[in-house]
Amino acid sequence: MSSQDPKDNKDFKSTNDRLIEHSYDGIQEYDNPMPRWWLLTFAGTIIFSVIYVFNIGPVGNGKGRIADYEDDVKKFAAAHPAPTGEISGDKLLAMVKDKDALHEGEEEFKKYCASCHRMDAGGLIGPNLTDNAWIHGGRITDIYKTVTNGVLEKGMPAWGTMLKPEQVEQVVAYVASLQGSNPANPKAPQGPPVTP
Repeated sequence: MSSQDPKDNKDFKSTNDRLIEHSYDGIQEYDNPMPRWWLLTFAGTIIFSVIYVFNIGPVGNGKGRIADYEDDVKKFAAAHPAPTGEISGDKLLAMVKDKDALHEGEEEFKKYCASCHRMDAGGLIGPNLTDNAWIHGGRITDIYKTVTNGVLEKGMPAWGTMLKPEQVEQVVAYVASLQGSNPANPKAPQGPPVTP
């Protein structure tokens, strides 16, 4: 590498007007402008960001991003109504006799409920679900409301917001089928007794 001053080079002198004055370790840079395509792309992103932030619509399809989002939320809410905890007791009682529904309910119970109620539903953190004592009502529709809405002050989540409606129904049918199953070492009864 030559230590010759670049300004002595005849080819260099033709571009000397674009040379930046400062130098780092004897190296000087050209002051070249950015390519035009890059500048146009950068300007385009700035214009797009203003349109996006201020929700100027309609740009493309729709009424603007916020209005489109709100419409999507309304459509989803209409297609997936929030659980009310209300259901026909006859439907749930019919599911208690359906072996497939009970099998599915048992699988869901083991996955979501056994950590608090034990695998045999004899009670652990949560109450025993096999006796006739119920804190929040022991009719099958009461059990459905409890599972759907949860008991937040006791740490039970509202499963109706996390599980599909048919899953909640299957779990409730399974729990109802466990009445009188007498698991080993059950938790003491909690709540008033309810006649099935």
